[in-house]
Amino acid sequence: MKADPAALMGLMVLADDDPRWKWDPVEQARAACAGGATSVQLRAKHATDREALLWAEAIRGATRDAGVLFLVNDRFDLAWLADADGVHLGQEDLPPSALPARVRGGMLVGRSTHEPRQLAAAASEPVDYVAFGPVFGTTSKTSPHSARGEAALAAAAHAATPRPLVAIGGIDLGNVGAVARAGAACAAVVSAVAGADDPRAATAALATAFEEGRTG
Repeated sequence: MKADPAALMGLMVLADDDPRWKWDPVEQARAACAGGATSVQLRAKHATDREALLWAEAIRGATRDAGVLFLVNDRFDLAWLADADGVHLGQEDLPPSALPARVRGGMLVGRSTHEPRQLAAAASEPVDYVAFGPVFGTTSKTSPHSARGEAALAAAAHAATPRPLVAIGGIDLGNVGAVARAGAACAAVVSAVAGADDPRAATAALATAFEEGRTG
């Protein structure tokens, strides 16, 4: 059964395979589940397909045990093989409309956006949620887009309605509460967990700060 997009609320941890991180994607994902993340997304930019699928299968097991949503970045085929809850597509990936109907009907489909034009285009695409960023400056990936800021994030959250909006880019413990106050349903983090000495504790602190920002 397809997951409810409304479940994309809270903290999303991107389990990232950049070799600079001390923890591999499976370790990051397990820490995220233990720390209170509501969703985990595998981002495997450096691995072979075989390695990425093995990670995805292991993360699927961990997230299922924890009751956490699991998504795969870019690759709907790996997401489908691993029985993930969803796939996240960037602007350079396959358009959501090109996905097989059974994939769209069985998994959440997300779409990255970086500017109002892309947000408007996503409104007519068969997607369940949109991501917007980078909200702040980020070092976890090379991006041609400058930091958008909190005001642009608030406008994006309004434009994305009724779909949930996931904020991404430079989010850490110092600004995750502001992301929630700006109206994002979900805050996605990479280095704030992957680069932490204790990724479980980092996840717990981020999840608490986001919830306080949302309700405070």
